[in-house]
Amino acid sequence: MLVRILGCSGGIGGNLRTTSMLVDQDILIDAGTGVGDLSLTELQLIDHVFITHSHLDHVAMLPFLVDTVGGMRTSPIVVHATAETLAILKDHIFNWKIWPDFSKIPDERNPMMRFSEVKLGEPVGLGARRFTALPANHTVPAVGYWLDSGDASLIFTGDTTSCPALWEVANTIENLRYVIIETAFHNGERELAIASKHLWPDELVNELSRLTRKARVYITHLKPGEGAITMAEIEECGEAFNPRMLANGHVFKL
Repeated sequence: MLVRILGCSGGIGGNLRTTSMLVDQDILIDAGTGVGDLSLTELQLIDHVFITHSHLDHVAMLPFLVDTVGGMRTSPIVVHATAETLAILKDHIFNWKIWPDFSKIPDERNPMMRFSEVKLGEPVGLGARRFTALPANHTVPAVGYWLDSGDASLIFTGDTTSCPALWEVANTIENLRYVIIETAFHNGERELAIASKHLWPDELVNELSRLTRKARVYITHLKPGEGAITMAEIEECGEAFNPRMLANGHVFKL
């Protein structure tokens, strides 16, 4: 299993892209603006999209993806998310006011898009690959994802603040190799991080201290213009975890 980072920023500008990962050639984890850099051929190959939560920086390109390639495919793109997130997508995006409801185009029996509910702790198997929703703690219903090839695993926290339940699961994963965890704000913006349910460096360290498995740690969702100061604080207070900044184009092999 190969996981390629298409976007990992908390905003846009220049080469910055918001959250999305391409797994092999056929699966997306979130659908932020990084999806727009894929070629038409690459877009046509995407069969499944796993959504962590409904915020725009994680779903912005989903409507365009379905609209662009839906008519070129012989099967619908399957959108996986929790029941709460699916309801938000249906009510506020695919509602014929913001965007057409492609789960009913051209008709309900032959749609371009199909919704599929995920539940915490219940893996979705796609061949030998397993995708399992993990607990997260955000301002809207949210999950992270555990990606397991059988040989190795990667945890992506999605957007979250402190979430002990996530680490309870992580500590059971014997083949855990990578953890991708958000830190949206620097320590000087602690109150904003608390209000928006994101992590900041000091709280990131508290979270990572719950992890008893050895894993390489990568930081995502840094805010534009604040990445340098945030990473400097993370490296200072979290040196023991050897954290690295995630970047577009980074590839993980599982």
